[in-house]
Order: sequence, then structure tokens, then C-alpha cells
Amino acid sequence: MEKIPVTIITGFLGAGKTTLTRHLLASCSGKRIAVVVNEFGDMGVDGDLLRACGVEGCGDEDIVELANGCICCTVADDFLPVMRKLLARKDAPEHILIETSGLALPKPLVSAFLWPEVRTRCSVDGVIAVVDADAVASGRFAADVGALERQRLADESLDHETPLEELFEEQVGCADILLLNKVDLLEADALESVREQCASHLRPQARVVEASQGEVDARIVLGLEVAAEEDLDSRPSHHDGEDEHDHDDFESVVLEFGEFASVEDVLAAVNRLLHAQEVLRVKGFVSVAGRSMRLVIQAVGPRVEHYFGGEWGANEERVTRLVVIGETGLDEDALRGAFSGAPR
Repeated sequence: MEKIPVTIITGFLGAGKTTLTRHLLASCSGKRIAVVVNEFGDMGVDGDLLRACGVEGCGDEDIVELANGCICCTVADDFLPVMRKLLARKDAPEHILIETSGLALPKPLVSAFLWPEVRTRCSVDGVIAVVDADAVASGRFAADVGALERQRLADESLDHETPLEELFEEQVGCADILLLNKVDLLEADALESVREQCASHLRPQARVVEASQGEVDARIVLGLEVAAEEDLDSRPSHHDGEDEHDHDDFESVVLEFGEFASVEDVLAAVNRLLHAQEVLRVKGFVSVAGRSMRLVIQAVGPRVEHYFGGEWGANEERVTRLVVIGETGLDEDALRGAFSGAPR
């Protein structure tokens, strides 16, 4: 039996993983593709965005969402049961896309494909690391990398790597393709600097592809046939040799409100939220008065994107729900205070 190819899409918070996944689904319309999407936090957002993609042959049953747990930490409890269910389907998928949480370490997930019950049916076609080129150019994924390196060299007994930098290195170092996304936001010199910064963590076999809004020819990123699970030694990890790891460096808070009077009110509140404390990511759905569709909010660093997508269901409660992700120590009261006066 021919093995089902699996593409793992990794990358930091807000890099554009879901946008890439939606684009790949649209590019492969008519082909049986299943998507496993994993989110950090109690509330899933990306799964709903994918279900609303409207791509032929991609139904609700083809989108499997794993929320409130990083997939690399819950392989046995969550990931393997999902794979068993997908593989047991009479119309088994022809390709599987796995979109990891922005906080996931990709290598443990790749390793899971060595489990006998999965190894005989599937193979990791390739690992795609999506990188927000604009964010990297602004240094938002970590502190000053050059300063950190100089400090490390000056005192080798100290470890000055931040959690964000370590995640970046893990994801880039495991990739078969590094997708530099949002390159349209950068000038040539800044883009070249980002290329050089990423190259220091890339495997020699990896390729770099540049894109805007996650638009890349599916033939470039699918069908790589690298069998990544058979090539773990070339994918270095800070956690090699460890029995387990955790994500205590990060936490998420779900904020819930009623219906907002206008889009302007929503954006003003989100901007206050981003300045209330150090927030890495905000995403969710907002109910706006007089609008039949949900307002989708996606914020990374200081950049806020919004658009109307997906009708509210006839019997669906119109409630605003936003997931806020940051490093451990988020002040929930301060976050809610940014929405002072928001509808309850």
C-alpha cells in the first residue's frame, strides 16, 4: 500500500501558517486532503477559518482541531488517536496537512511517524517552517540576537537564549522548506538581513522560498518525498535527549465580550490591548452590530489585520471571543481593562 504523504506546517505565532494552509487547500481543490490544526489555548480559531474556506472536497469532517495542548507534547493522547481515525476512513485522505501551534517543537511530531501503526501507512513528505520576515526584521521573535551571541561567547557558562529565540531555531532547523512570508513588507536590505539570519539555523538540505500572503505554488512545497521521520539526526533540537519538555514560558487568556457597535471600536480596543503589556498574538472573532458576518481579528506585534469572514449561524450566539497569547505573567485584569466599556 502506498503511504499517505503528510506535510507538517510549523512556524511562530502569526507567521501565516493558516493562510498558507488555506492557499494549499484551494490549489489542490478536488483532491482528498485532511487537515489537523493545533492551537495553543482553550479556544480554537484557525479551525473555523479553514472550515469557512469554501474549497471543493474539503468538508467539516476533513478539518480536525486539537486545542488546549501543544501537539508535540500530546502525541500519544491526542495526535495518534486522530491519525488512527483518519486512516480508518473508507475514503482515506490522499494527503494530510498538519498545522502546528506556533509554540510547537516540530521534531517530536516528526518522530511520532516512527510509531509502527503510523509508519506503515504514512510518511512525512516534508516540514515547512513559515517565517514572518517582517517580524524577524524587527527583532520581535527574540531580543537582539547579536548581543545574545556576544554575551554567550564571553561567558560560556551562561545560557542567554530566550524562549522565543529557541523556538525560532527549533522550527527553522527542522525544516525542509523555509517559507519566508510577507516579504512584500520589507525593503531589499532588510530582506537580505532576514535571509542571512535564517540561513545560520537552516539544514544544508533545506530550501528557501519567498512569498507574500502565503501564496506559493503547491507543487513547490508538496510532493517533496523526503521521509523526514527517517532523517531525524540531521534535524537538531535543543531538547535532544530529553524525555519531555514544557511550555511554561507561555500562556494564553480568552477574553469574552458582547456585540460591538462598530469596527472602529473593536480596533481601538485591540490597539489598547497590545500596548497594555507584552502580547505576542491576538486572534479571534468579533460580533459587530448590523453585520451578518463575523469580524476576524489577527494581531502580531503592533500589526492588526481584520476582515469579515463566515456568517453567524442562525442559532449561534453572537459573542466576541479573543485569544491573547504572551509570555508567562500576563495580567488578565490589565488585558480586560483595555476593553473598558466593551459590551458584556
